[in-house]
Amino acid sequence: MISFFVNGKSRQVDVDPATPLLWVLRDVLDLTGTKYGCGIAQCGACTVHVDGQATRSCITAVSEVAGKKITTIEGLSPDRSHPLQQAWIAEQVPQCGYCQSGMLMTAAELLARNPKPSDADIDDALGTHICRCGTYQRIRRAVHRAAQSVESPAAVGGGAR
Repeated sequence: MISFFVNGKSRQVDVDPATPLLWVLRDVLDLTGTKYGCGIAQCGACTVHVDGQATRSCITAVSEVAGKKITTIEGLSPDRSHPLQQAWIAEQVPQCGYCQSGMLMTAAELLARNPKPSDADIDDALGTHICRCGTYQRIRRAVHRAAQSVESPAAVGGGAR
């Protein structure tokens, strides 16, 4: 049995310790907001927070997160009121939407540690995410918009870490 916290709740799962965290979140805990993209940590669609750090869940064995705090897109804000989610909507970022949960989780981590990022900071943080729709300029504008709307860095890091 492996125990950890997901979105502020204590969870225990009885799975092979080598099972990727992504599959535990999606198939065992029914948190389907985190997406499977490439399976080799190249696209970022599977990004979640592990103790506040953006982490690719497709290559993270569930045994590696024992006792840790996981935040998924569902835990960022259950009602889509997070400043980044509001900025994403205002800047009309989503196209197909598949990469969005991973992008939002990485952007939330960025703003938690750097509340006023430059374009280069945003590009560095999100440059390893792949958006097939090519909305990178809108994503950058949304991160800036969210940064301007938030006074406290803790407010953008997610509430359920």
